Amino acid sequence: MSESETQSLSIFIIGPSSTGKTTLCEALAEKLKIPRDAYVTEVARTVMREKGYSRDTIGLLEMQKAIMEGYYDRQRKLELTGNRFPIHLYDRSAIDPVIYAILTAANDTEANDRKRVLTKTVEFRNTIDKCKQSILILLKPVDGWLVDDGVRSIERQRECLDTFQGLLEEWEIPYVEMGEEIPLLTARVQKIEEIMSKVSSFQH
Repeated sequence: MSESETQSLSIFIIGPSSTGKTTLCEALAEKLKIPRDAYVTEVARTVMREKGYSRDTIGLLEMQKAIMEGYYDRQRKLELTGNRFPIHLYDRSAIDPVIYAILTAANDTEANDRKRVLTKTVEFRNTIDKCKQSILILLKPVDGWLVDDGVRSIERQRECLDTFQGLLEEWEIPYVEMGEEIPLLTARVQKIEEIMSKVSSFQH
């Protein structure tokens, strides 16, 4: 494969709130010299602010759908740059809102209805395909890291993680977990670099 034909490598960092996603993304961006134009930062706050949502409205399906659309819009804009950037980095993804729509449902019936609505969207289907071709890192909660900042909900961390794991397996999306077994930021970055090296070797 020639250099001009080399595809960009996408990395998604996902998981429950307060698990170090943004911290890891920032460290990766610095270590790998990923420019801001190739780094999709967490957009949920922007969507919530622009549309008048808050943590008190996290249970609204409309809010999660708006966040999904916001993430997907940023994802598409980055994809349209082609191979201009060798690495595309994502803080969360357009599938995260599905997780939170399920977690905030009143009962199992509502959870299944919400899941069905969101997974039928073009945004979801295209994101699933994208994730299957990318490196997906699922961060697990670490004791002492949970911080309530008034926006993110830090409750039900275990249930949130279980939902992530269950749905990623259901959707057949390969992923790598990181938690208390790799607490150091430098070690997490190194682990991702090792994964990237293996993927790069396979692609070539």
